[in-house]
Amino acid sequence: MSAPLSVPRIRAPRTAKLGEIVEIRTLMEHPMETGLRMEAGRTVPRDMLTRMIVRANGEILLQAEFRNGTSANPYHVFFLKIAGTTDLDIIWLDESGRSAKAQARIAV
Repeated sequence: MSAPLSVPRIRAPRTAKLGEIVEIRTLMEHPMETGLRMEAGRTVPRDMLTRMIVRANGEILLQAEFRNGTSANPYHVFFLKIAGTTDLDIIWLDESGRSAKAQARIAV
């Protein structure tokens, strides 16, 4: 059985003004093995993240799908215009059905 995914990191301001555009950063520590690399004469098993979903107050803001070209430890930065107190959920999914979630609240 596969080990659980690591806990994703999220960096978002705790407070913002109404209408302000804020920067959100997220990092997922993950090896992103393609199944093509050899180590000590053996193929390293495939282990890839497949998707990142960003929700604000339950509404999907952003979805990203990952392929073989995605680097290890994916890091993403995006901007969000604040329309009120916002609860962010960032969900990472992998090929074997595992998931990891990071949450943050931005108060107005």
